Amino acid sequence: MTENAKELVVTATSQLFSQLKPDLVDLYFGPSYIQHNPGVADGVEGLKGLVRILAGAQGFSVTTHRVIAENDLVAMHVTYHGFGPDPLVAFDIFRVENGRIVEHWDGLGPETPPNPSGRLQTDGPTEIKDLDKTGANRALVTEFVTEVLLGGRFDRLTSFISTKTYHQHNSAIADGLDGLGAAIEALGKQGVKMEYHKLHRVIAEGNFVLTQSEGAFGGEPTAYYDLFRVEDGLIVEHWDVMQPIAPAAQARNGNGLF
Repeated sequence: MTENAKELVVTATSQLFSQLKPDLVDLYFGPSYIQHNPGVADGVEGLKGLVRILAGAQGFSVTTHRVIAENDLVAMHVTYHGFGPDPLVAFDIFRVENGRIVEHWDGLGPETPPNPSGRLQTDGPTEIKDLDKTGANRALVTEFVTEVLLGGRFDRLTSFISTKTYHQHNSAIADGLDGLGAAIEALGKQGVKMEYHKLHRVIAEGNFVLTQSEGAFGGEPTAYYDLFRVEDGLIVEHWDVMQPIAPAAQARNGNGLF
């Protein structure tokens, strides 16, 4: 299921977003398609409407950086050009059923300059390895998010994150546990709280694990997409997108962000 789902999603998105032909939607997406992006109307007709808008825009393109899949879920780490005036870095999650894409979630954020360690939001390793450790890596990251990010047990950081190598791609944070600690301290001094309230989804393949969580940043409802790379039983790299959650009344569908 995993490889078939991944192949379907990669083919569907590459064909749809390169050719920008609404008719391709019916080829790859199921009639019961559920859309969670609040800016797009629900169903296949909503997606066709988006494709028509993109077809009329100038310079739309997608750069795919990473793709991982687990069972019926496929996650993509991409950069969108032409959605707006500036590039957007995104994580897209697709659910596949009976050979069609039937549900979609995403989180998008503006592309930013290199972070304090010179890293970008999308660079770094892409090779999927250690497939035999998928379950263990999934469990490690799930426990990290549950215990540390949701539970506030920052005293347990070194149980999950390597003290030797921790490459950070968040645009405001430097490498290493020292960089993470400094960022948390700086937010505290500004009176800004980063809160994780609920873990919604975990997708793991080999050494990569993506989590989709709900919380708040500075008191504002926020969706968190965190991609972790695991090596030798510890987290050694992190990419993320944080997206403010708009009021439900502003959404073009009633499905919610999660």
